[in-house]
Formats: sequence, structure tokens, C-alpha cells
Amino acid sequence: MSTPYYVPEQSVPLPPPDADVISTACDYCIVACGYKVYRWPVAGGRNGGPAADQNAFGEDFPVAPLGAWVAPNQHNIVLHNGEPHHVVIIPDKDTEFVNYSGNSSIRGGAIAQKVYNPQTPTRDRLKSPMVRMFGVLMPVTWDFALDIAAAVGNHVLEKHGTNAYGVKTFSYGYMENTYAITKYALRHVRTANFTFHDTPSDVSSTPGFRDAGFDNFGPSYDDWAEADTLMMCGTDPYESKTILFTDYIMPAIQGGQKAIFMLPRRTAGVAFAEKNGGLLLDIQPGTDLPVVLAIARVIVENGWQDDEWIKNWVNNKWESSSGFGQGTRNTPWQWRTTWGKFQTAGFEDWKEWLLAQDYAEPEKAAEIAQIDVQKIYTAAEWMAKPRADGTRPKTSIMIEKGFYWSNNTGNTQAISALGITVGAGGRPGQVIGRAGGHQRGGLRGGGYPRNKSPEKLPGRRRRAMDTDRYLMSGHTRLAHVIGTTWVQAMCGSQSLQAKFDELTTRNPHQVQSFEKQDIIDTLKRRADSGGMVVWNQDIYLVDPIGARYADIVFPASGWGEDTFTRANGERRLRLYPKFYDAPGEAKSDWWIIAQLAQKMGFEGFDWKDSNAVLEEGARHSRGSRKDFNMVLVAARREGKTLHEKMGEFGTNGIQGPVLMLEDGSLEGTKRLHDVNRVLPETGPAGANVFNKKLTHFNSQTGKCNIQKAPWDLFASYWNWLKPREDEIWISSGRINERWQSGYDDRRRPYIVQRWPENWIEIHPTVAAARGIESGDYVQVYSDRIPVQTDTIVGVEGSDFDFASLLKNGHIELTKASITAVAMVTPAVKENLGYMDFLHTSQPANALSGRVVDWISGNYNYKMGVGKVRKMGESPYKSQFRSMSFARRDIA
Repeated sequence: MSTPYYVPEQSVPLPPPDADVISTACDYCIVACGYKVYRWPVAGGRNGGPAADQNAFGEDFPVAPLGAWVAPNQHNIVLHNGEPHHVVIIPDKDTEFVNYSGNSSIRGGAIAQKVYNPQTPTRDRLKSPMVRMFGVLMPVTWDFALDIAAAVGNHVLEKHGTNAYGVKTFSYGYMENTYAITKYALRHVRTANFTFHDTPSDVSSTPGFRDAGFDNFGPSYDDWAEADTLMMCGTDPYESKTILFTDYIMPAIQGGQKAIFMLPRRTAGVAFAEKNGGLLLDIQPGTDLPVVLAIARVIVENGWQDDEWIKNWVNNKWESSSGFGQGTRNTPWQWRTTWGKFQTAGFEDWKEWLLAQDYAEPEKAAEIAQIDVQKIYTAAEWMAKPRADGTRPKTSIMIEKGFYWSNNTGNTQAISALGITVGAGGRPGQVIGRAGGHQRGGLRGGGYPRNKSPEKLPGRRRRAMDTDRYLMSGHTRLAHVIGTTWVQAMCGSQSLQAKFDELTTRNPHQVQSFEKQDIIDTLKRRADSGGMVVWNQDIYLVDPIGARYADIVFPASGWGEDTFTRANGERRLRLYPKFYDAPGEAKSDWWIIAQLAQKMGFEGFDWKDSNAVLEEGARHSRGSRKDFNMVLVAARREGKTLHEKMGEFGTNGIQGPVLMLEDGSLEGTKRLHDVNRVLPETGPAGANVFNKKLTHFNSQTGKCNIQKAPWDLFASYWNWLKPREDEIWISSGRINERWQSGYDDRRRPYIVQRWPENWIEIHPTVAAARGIESGDYVQVYSDRIPVQTDTIVGVEGSDFDFASLLKNGHIELTKASITAVAMVTPAVKENLGYMDFLHTSQPANALSGRVVDWISGNYNYKMGVGKVRKMGESPYKSQFRSMSFARRDIA
């Protein structure tokens, strides 16, 4: 309950003309703006001057607005080769792509404050390995910590089996790291107890896209700007992908683009769109599907569908069946059609199904979603009604987590069908895809061992393991957690935390010795007794996964501390070079994994540097959206390393998949599914791979599958969950000023001052009924958080339906409570409370049900309910130094 304050610096040094200049990209959101790092020694006081010939910018200071100005938050001091150096990190005003205007978000614009400096709040970075002895995490050597981890890890594998070794890791933390981690976990440990930071199971985030044949990140950023109508579902790009909005969508709206948002709250981006003639479909949580189908119904009833596109690019029944849902193959998606719930015989069959669904009638859909029915008709007209001259509007559809984490399978099936209907495929301004959250740093070093998963579904098919439920059942004996909070990030987080407590701190086998063998023996006994040991890799000590539960903590290095590669939301690959020394003994995640793997007796982990990891992994990118194998081929022809060749692209990067032309030059891919792209008739030359998605869709025939989206598969959960009596919906998401869990933002005084605690937006009607005003502390609580307790074997098609799970005793109701500061605003739906999704001390996900989408295995994170009551006034209510309660939905 502190009231922090921020006193900005009054001056910053300018880089001298001979400063080192390093091209990089932002570490935060999916957009990945280009930046330049200016670095020069502190010793000697050789700073730049105000005249153009005295500084690295070649500018006379003061500069014109939006010139090469350096803000206090864009300067820091780091160690480089052991010596203090100034760094100034500003947007690259010379870049041709992404942030082509030299603009930045509030997050990226302050990224210089991310780097380690012991004179700033980053002083608490992890600097040495630690082992918990006598209840305290104590610094030790790398060999000491790794010897213990290897011995205990091998013991768990030998005595309890591979699935007893759980790995929970980030999916985005650079390709060098994710390749090493997945090679270790999936190819060598061979555990099915594996998943990424944002899901309990290693499954597709957008199953409907996968079934339809759409890649999540097929569009280019230009496509969003070139659409005549842009529908944005479950996201406001301004809040979470700022430059995508300000530099692409915002100018398009000003130029006449019709913007449609589907959200349960009005945000700054929505307000701007509405001010310029846009539309908000202000649904209540979880009701996207009926509204999407109702829009589609209006379109087909009026004959506005894109018939030519459908004729050329949509599968009929035979084409769909030729590679869809046949037999008992254990593939991630084919089994979904077993009950005839999704597959169609083509567009006319889908249309017949659509017109038979009462919830797809506009009036019924509007009633379910509690919106004005006219908005459905308006959206349909904007998206598909031909102009007087017969030309069609170019329509694109963007989705993100608020949409696909509400009714995961149903929503993504419905929106895919709507996209197909309006001709949103692989054409300029006519695309469908995700907006994205974090950057795309995944590179698979091994395949998921689906045959080892205990998740048995009807029809003898398997789904990837639900790692949370497996842990709750006491089967995880070793949890290796890499770069994620895990507990607070998952649904029903407080009951998950209680289980962690039971398996770790409350287990009788606690280390009470400083002898290495005693520590090993104690941790083995804990695993053998049904408890759990925990390894944690991170840049900071995270509570509770590291601070309370970890037996070993490995200090990781991050952005700017090693050379890495990653792609953004339009598959633009860039190099993120090392420009300063990591703190203390912190090492890159690939290095930590390599040392552990070698001590466990695994071969193939003797990499000398991060470039060696990427060069090994390059062939595993072949055929993927980020395929960069031909960059390696070009590098070797030129006698360069892969990192050196990647660095030549600067902040412009190159869009994957990358092809090599006959003359040896490299060509990127602006958009996937590009039906107008012409590839050489002679086929791929040399090591080139012509991925089907370059010019077609990801199905057996290369056409789209148009799928049904039954509301009844989700309705039993939604109807049971929806607010009762004095409950309201509780949902959450990102906000512009903070990134993810705030791991960096909690160390930025200005952001801490702006958002010192979690908050909840509630409607004035709800607030008045409870005597709540802006600035009051409130308790948000519930005694009916549903938690699926068992891993069951599905026999009948309805066994995983929520009503069946509840009836058969597989759902436990738990309690949860968090506190927040009230923000009373009419911007939210009347029966909705909206919070920041990952304030780690006040996690909104505690109020979301831990019941997976029974088709995909993903959580519906945005679906929670709870009650709100006033606790008293917060200190922020009466002083104006911290927090603001002004409305955010202003333009």
C-alpha cells in the first residue's frame, strides 16, 4: 500500500560521433519495433555535444518535434567487457518496416530501463545459481547446482518415468533458447509432461484456424492497413500492440477504413474508431460465437458471400474428407470430426446448417450477447455487401486472446467460417489471422510424444497432457520451470498454488544440510514420497515459483546479454545482438540446458555459442512459417556465421519463410496463403522448401475447410458459469503501460507510480449498488470456481461436456479471493469487471475456472465470475501522486 513517486532526470548525455551503433528490436510485444543502441565508455567523459558534428545523430540540438531526442528513460549505464558504458536506446528512424515512422510504444520507448544496472531497481536480478538449504536460497557454484539437478533428474526419470519430469517453459524467449529446451525435454527426456507458458497442454491456440487451413500469422502488417473493413475480435491493438495501431490501423481509419471491434469494454482504440465512424459489438463474455454466426447468416441470406472465392478456395466433402478426420490417427486435430460436429460437405452444406441454428438468428444472438441487434446487420453490410458497381469490400479479420480464450474451439471455428464467407484469404487487405501477444521465438528441437499422454478421448484418440491436472493429481515429481510465473498465469491459480505448497514446502523432506550428496538424497526422498522438487530458471526471483517453491534457481540472461534471433507478428526475422555483459554468473537458457543435459548423460549439447545452437536448429525451421534455413545456406556460401548473415538485414529483417533465388539472393514472404504469388514452375531448387502455405492453405488439397461451430459444445459451461444473483463477469487482459507480469515494469518507478496495484473497472450501476467509488479497495471473490479434478478416459462423445463432468463428479468447486482498486467507468459492460491479467500479487486468473475447452485442451482464461464488495478507501483515492481514475475510452 505504498505510494511511490517518480522524479525524472533533468538531463541525459548524447552519444559522441564515434559511439558504437547496434541494430536490434524491442523485447516486448508482437510488433517488435526496430531500435538502435548507441554505446560508448563512461571513462573519460567523452559525451556528445549539441552541435551536429558533435553527436552520433548528426543533429543540432534542440531538435524538431519527433527528431532524434533522447528521453531520460532511454539512457542507462551498463558493463561492456567489464567496463562501464553509456547506452542510449531509441527507435530506429532509418528502418523501412514495422515502426517505419520512428515511433515507439510506452513499453519499448523505455526499454533502456530494462538493462541491468545495480544503481537502479534492476539490482535484484539473479546473479548466481542458488540451492535451498535450511529453508533459504543460498548462492552456490554452477557445478554444485547442476550436479544436484542432474542426479535428481536422472533418479526421477529412472524410478518414476519420463512423465514424472515436467517442463513448463516460455515459447517466445528466442529461437536459440527454445530449440535447446525442446530438444532436451522432447527429444531426450521424452516427457509428455511438457507445455508452454500460456496453456496447460501443448496444443494449438486456435484450433478452428488449424482446421480451416489458416496460419495464425499469415498476414503482413500492411494487410491490416489495406482492408476496407477490419474486424478486430478480442483485442484493442492500441493497448497491446501500439505501433500496429498507430502506424497502420489508425491512418487507415482516418482514410475511411471501417473498423469493427468485438469486445465487452470500450477502450482508447475503440473510442478512436467510433469517433471516426467505427462500430463496437459490446458483447458479454463468451458470447462471440452466436454474434459471429449471426453476421454470417445475414451475409448469406442476402447473397453477399464471395462466391468466386468460395468456388475456387473452399473444399467440398470429398476434398475435405481426403485428408480430414479419417481413421484413428493421433494427430492434433483430425479426431475432432469423429462425431460429425464440425465437418461439412462444403459451403452449401455449411449454409444449410447455419440457417438451421436458432442462436445464429440475429435477434437471438443479440439477446444472448446483450447487444443492439442493428449492430449485427451493420457489421454484415460493412464486411460483405457489394458496392453499387458490384465490387466487394476488402475485409480482413484479426483475432486475439480475448476472443479465442473465451470459447476456444467454437469461436475459432465460427470466425474461420465468417472469414471464408467474406473472402478473407491470402490477398492484400483480405486476410485473417492473429494479432499476436508476445513475439515468435519458438523453434522445435523435438516432437511432442502424444502416445505418452494419459488424455484419452472418445474414439481411442489422445490429446496432449493437461500438465496442471497431472500436477494436481500428484504425478509430477520434478517441475522444471523456465521463464514463466506458471501459478498466477493459469486458471484457478489459488488452488494450484495450494497444491504446490502441499507438494513442496509442506512435504517433510526438506534440505537440512550443506553437503551435496545429502541434498541429492533428500530431494530424491521427497520425489519418492509423492512430493515434488522444483528447478526454476529466470532473470528475477519470481514469487512463488522461485522464491517459495524452487529447490534450485538458475540465473538466466536475457535481451542484450547474448545474441539471439526471433520473429515478429508478420514473421519478420531479426537479430537481437549482445551489447552488454549479463549480471554476475547469469547464463543464457540454452547454456543452462546444455550443461544440465551433458551432466545427465545426453549427447549433442556441446554448443560453443548461441550461433551454433541456431545453426543446428535451422533445418528444423524448414517448412515452418519462420523457415530461415536458406539464410544459413547463404551464410555458408559467403563464409559467414548464421548470426552474421542475420545481422546484415538490420532492423528491416527478412520475412519468413525465406527462399533463395537462382542468383543466390534471398527473398522473404510478405504474406502466407498468397494465392497471387507465382513460384517457379520447375519447383524448389537446391535446399529450398516450397511450403504449401506459401500459395495455398494448410489442408490436404490446399483449399480451406469451412466448418460448423456448434454453440451447444460450450453452452452447458457458459450457462452454468454465467453470473448469478449479485455476481458479475470477471475478465482480464493487457493494458498499454504494462507488459506481461510486469517483471520489468515493477522496476520502473514511473510505471509503478502509474499502476502500483491491480485494479478493476466496474460499471457505475454495479458500483452504486455496492457503495463503491473510484479509488476504493474492493475484494473480488467467489466460492464457485470450477476445477476439473481427474484425467478420465473418454468413451462417449459427451463424456467431456461440462454437464457430464459435473454430473459424474469430476468438477470440484473451489474458492478464490483477490483485492483490487476500483475504477468506476461506463466503458465496461454493465455486468462485467475487467482487470489487468497478471499482477502477480493480485492475479485475476484466480477467478477463472480451471476447466479446459474439451475439444482443444486450452483454458478459457477470459471466463470468470465473482462478487465485488467494498473494503475501504485506498491511499490513491485522496492523493494524486499515484494512479489515475480518468476514463481510458477517450479519443
